[in-house]
Amino acid sequence: MTDLRIRAATADDLDTVLAFWKTAAEGTSISDDRDGVERLVARDPEALVLAELDGELVGTVIAGFDGWRCHLYRLAVHPERRRRGIGSALLAAAEERFVRLGGRRGDAMVLQRNETAQHAWGAAGYAPEEQWRRWVKHLTD
Repeated sequence: MTDLRIRAATADDLDTVLAFWKTAAEGTSISDDRDGVERLVARDPEALVLAELDGELVGTVIAGFDGWRCHLYRLAVHPERRRRGIGSALLAAAEERFVRLGGRRGDAMVLQRNETAQHAWGAAGYAPEEQWRRWVKHLTD
């Protein structure tokens, strides 16, 4: 996939990214709005990574690093473009970023019901840690 371009998102990309997630991402998040994604890009301009093919958005991943842990969110590839190496290219870019920043381990949030994602993460070398449970408290309504 030599024409694949991997790059950080800019403010001009955010509406396109939000629309893309409605087609390509599983589930929704309280942060899946313009304000949430704007805050992400303003705080960490390299965290939202895009994959483009011939100028079309075909994949995303959020590679967030808080100085201690490396977190992966919203790995999404357009349904018609899957199984062509786009997800692998996005993960490679995210992992390279983490190493450059001093990260030592990446973790991903994956919905239990999303079997396709479970297989993709496993194929990429990630494994669930069953001893952990995610605890959540919404801070806003």
